[in-house]
Amino acid sequence: MPSKRKVELAVLALCLNKLNVKKKNRRAEWVKKWLLDRDKHTHINLLSELRTYPSDFHNYMRMDDETYHTLLAMVTPLIEKQDTKMRRSINPHERLTATPRYLATGRTYEDLKFTTCISPQALSKIIPETCRAIYQVLAPQYLKFPGTEAEWKEIAKNFEERWQFPNCLGAVDGKHVAISPPPNSGSYFYNYKGFHSLVLMAIANANYELIYVHFGTNGRVSDGGVLGCTEFYSKLKQGTLNLPQISDNGLPYAFISDEAFALREDFLKPFNVRVLNDHRRIFNYRLSRARRVVENVFGILVSRFAVLKSRICLQLDNIDAVVMACCVLHNFLRTNVSHQYTPPGSLDMEDPDTHEIQNGIRAGESDIAPLASGQTRNSSEGAKRVRDLFVDYFNNEGSVAWQNRLAGLSDSEH
Repeated sequence: MPSKRKVELAVLALCLNKLNVKKKNRRAEWVKKWLLDRDKHTHINLLSELRTYPSDFHNYMRMDDETYHTLLAMVTPLIEKQDTKMRRSINPHERLTATPRYLATGRTYEDLKFTTCISPQALSKIIPETCRAIYQVLAPQYLKFPGTEAEWKEIAKNFEERWQFPNCLGAVDGKHVAISPPPNSGSYFYNYKGFHSLVLMAIANANYELIYVHFGTNGRVSDGGVLGCTEFYSKLKQGTLNLPQISDNGLPYAFISDEAFALREDFLKPFNVRVLNDHRRIFNYRLSRARRVVENVFGILVSRFAVLKSRICLQLDNIDAVVMACCVLHNFLRTNVSHQYTPPGSLDMEDPDTHEIQNGIRAGESDIAPLASGQTRNSSEGAKRVRDLFVDYFNNEGSVAWQNRLAGLSDSEH
């Protein structure tokens, strides 16, 4: 009879052998079988069917089939990979289809794997890489910052024709994009709304397109001080933006903003409610009427790219790639398929008889938080004089018949 000790050792050896077999089997299945059957289960098959249902294809990809293939041809040289002896590469079509779905839904990589049949580990590399490729190929044409006086004047002309605000070079605003902060970052990204964020700063033209975007200022900088972190502001202070000077109406050219930003000679903001009189109410109304386009743009962005209203749990450089891709895609789609990307009801609409404006899409504070109202700043006398020039203009030769009524001053036209 074997000793008790020998029996115990034999049992232990048997258990260890079974454990090693299980580990070996697990190692043998280095990728799940259903992921290997990507051609069978992927949403690429669904997309092929959706081509016969254009509205569904657009809803799924945020663009029509033709526009999608235009974009695919542009990014393919940047995202194409070679097959290896071990496995077939994920082709550009599969990579690009995964990316707009992520941007449109904000779904996690773990969730997205079930429709793309691509592992979360692969998606974590594919999507940021594809976002960078999208920005690289589109930005030179679709997010081009004005560089000449003539280009700035064209923007100002459009603002005057559409919103009756002369000499406006762009409407400026910023929003907080929620993020999962890096380890050991403390309160560096913690904003006044009580969550961690990075700030998206944007300038929009009168056609609801972005002419400048800056992303990445930590959320702790919650008010208009964000502007000081941008290359745009550095060039503005240095006077190197090639901005036009005084126009024929005697007014200088300026950007328009809300209370979060500081008043400058080239940056107009509304009067504080504590110092309002009738003439200043008119100015505030006219400025708000023109500035609303940038609020509309943020509303469209968040509506079309839901990743912006979810907490983005990626590395900081990858968050930057995702957000900038959303911005450049906005302009790309506004230019190429505006009737689909911004259908009726998306944009602010003015009643031609009453001149009242029906709001288009807006982003709620629960979707993407605004900047905090700026602290009271001592504006320069020159900045105050410039704003007063606009006050005088809007109450005299630049007045419009409906402004008193819509500014809440009286029911009479003048």
